[in-house]
Amino acid sequence: MPDEEKEVETAAVPPPPASQSKKKTIILIAVLVIVGLALAAGISLFVVTKVMGEVPNGGSEESGEVRYHDSGVFVKLGDPKEGILVNVGGPRSGKYLKASIIVEFNPGKKSVINEETNALQPDAEVKVNDVATQFLRATSLEDFDADKQDEFKKQFKDALNAALGGGSVYDVYITSFLLQ
Repeated sequence: MPDEEKEVETAAVPPPPASQSKKKTIILIAVLVIVGLALAAGISLFVVTKVMGEVPNGGSEESGEVRYHDSGVFVKLGDPKEGILVNVGGPRSGKYLKASIIVEFNPGKKSVINEETNALQPDAEVKVNDVATQFLRATSLEDFDADKQDEFKKQFKDALNAALGGGSVYDVYITSFLLQ
């Protein structure tokens, strides 16, 4: 057999009409936009439910970790003008602390706050002053460093919540602080 080249006829696909390819492109773009929007909506839903899901409550009231709340009742500890004056660092350190500490209490705790006067209940006031004095006197001098102020306030808040019941204290504010 002679070497004859057989021509293989290939079925050439005729190009689609221009209007049909334009429609396919538009449909493809529309589908991609819809898929993109659905993906964005899914991610947004995930973020809102998982990450932001804790924002309205801000934590459990029992643990005292309430971050978002209505305005509380602000009470200055110690003498209304002078604040608190205690010796710190042990009896032989000769160091004194004069501080103005304001505590924000949960107004919903009827055992702590008097609803009519927005002041501390008498038994709660005794507990708060006792805890404040003991906490400040037991704190070492190193713990009064400015770098440790946030930890100091958190520990003080936790001590107050332990004495009054979880969720009683929203936050602790230090408006003046003199260690001498």
